[in-house]
Amino acid sequence: MHTTTTKRLRLLTAISLLLISGTLLAQNTGITRTIVTKADSSIPGKEDVIARVEIAAGAVVGWHTHPGDEISYVMEGEAELLVANQAARKVKAGEGFVIPAGVIHSAKNHGSVPIKLVGVYVVDKDKPLASPASAP
Repeated sequence: MHTTTTKRLRLLTAISLLLISGTLLAQNTGITRTIVTKADSSIPGKEDVIARVEIAAGAVVGWHTHPGDEISYVMEGEAELLVANQAARKVKAGEGFVIPAGVIHSAKNHGSVPIKLVGVYVVDKDKPLASPASAP
């Protein structure tokens, strides 16, 4: 009985450490995506996702892609949007942008306050919302 309890405790400890380290890693990237809702899309094989997105002051979002289109609206703050094969541009509160499926992109928040966005994604169902990519 004691051995089983010890094994369970060790397993729970290991799982907790993995979850904590995953949370810390996510926090270190400087971007937080909070899913507000998701639903099946009218497009077969796709799902629609609405998320609150926050990029911390001074943070750089790593190069990444989405398995579908990203449509974002900037609610607060300002950042530099970097999109493969395009000139860098600033996006600020009241503006929006669209990133087509699979296009490599990143963002830099040079400001002293977070940038807050509403992100709408029409993505392939059962795939990660974002995947890391090499710089273009």
